[in-house]
Amino acid sequence: MYNFIGIDVAKATLQVYISIKDENISIGNNKKSINALYSKLKKYYKKEIEKIVFIFEPTGPYSSLLKHFCADKKILAFMVNPRQSANFAKALDNRSKTDIIDAKMLYLFHVMAKVGDIVIPRIDELQETLGEMLSYFKLLIKQRNSFSNHLESLESKGGSSYIVKQLKKEIKQLKLQEENILEEMLKLIKSDTYLYERFENIKSFKGIGDRAGIALIHLFITYPEANRQELTALSGLDAIEITSGSSIQRKSRISKKGSAIYRSMLFMPVLSAIRSNKYMQAVYDRLKENGKHSTVAQIAVMRKMLLIAHSLFKNNSAFDNELYEKRVSWKKPEANSEKVA
Repeated sequence: MYNFIGIDVAKATLQVYISIKDENISIGNNKKSINALYSKLKKYYKKEIEKIVFIFEPTGPYSSLLKHFCADKKILAFMVNPRQSANFAKALDNRSKTDIIDAKMLYLFHVMAKVGDIVIPRIDELQETLGEMLSYFKLLIKQRNSFSNHLESLESKGGSSYIVKQLKKEIKQLKLQEENILEEMLKLIKSDTYLYERFENIKSFKGIGDRAGIALIHLFITYPEANRQELTALSGLDAIEITSGSSIQRKSRISKKGSAIYRSMLFMPVLSAIRSNKYMQAVYDRLKENGKHSTVAQIAVMRKMLLIAHSLFKNNSAFDNELYEKRVSWKKPEANSEKVA
């Protein structure tokens, strides 16, 4: 019999529900605090400590430390998909949104565990390294954009020529660093035949280039068992429906709860696909004709591209135009309504 511990993961804290004491505690999301928690659990469970199971949602970098701790200490874990836990909370009629309630709800989720769900986490070094590189790449882009905006502001008002010169140097250096880290990520993927084949297959879909391909590869190897709905949620592209409260009249919106890096890396490819990929162009145009806002239509295209890429990854096959057209009952747009790619 297992002893389940519900853990709600946030950026700076972990909210922990310890069932044996019916106790909720909040600790820092750092190695020292997690070690202290484990020592406390040893005192509570004594000889039964080997049967404890940490239940938590794998929330990207925030849960990475907890996952590594479990792997190092050989602690069993049940990593719950965010969408499943949200549906479970609805079933429990959990309308309140607090970390304490989330931690206990995760503990209660143990009843949903299937054979094979409870395991000691395995650390994939390639996936971890690629994730670190992706985060660094995103940071470089963010810094460059910040410098570029500041430069534009200074130049528009005839600001200090010295600062303008320094900003241009910084921007040039950041672009070089972006190119270097991109090259390193490509080398890493090419070093693994399994990943490189799937990387090339993902890129066979018009609109997906190296950057988006790298981000998608990382998503798929980070959550290898995730289905279509779960991948959508993990990317933050699932819709939130307002079902109660004073804001019930508001329109549904995407949750943005998943990792933002996937959405940011897919944004430019989506715009490219809408212009150059006839299938994505058709999806976008249909939604616009139905009165959808441009942003809503772009997000729908992003979701479609994500799921097509996952199919190519999973089946290890290049994009097949004829097969896709059969599946979606494709009808060629009228000649006078087609846009020039």
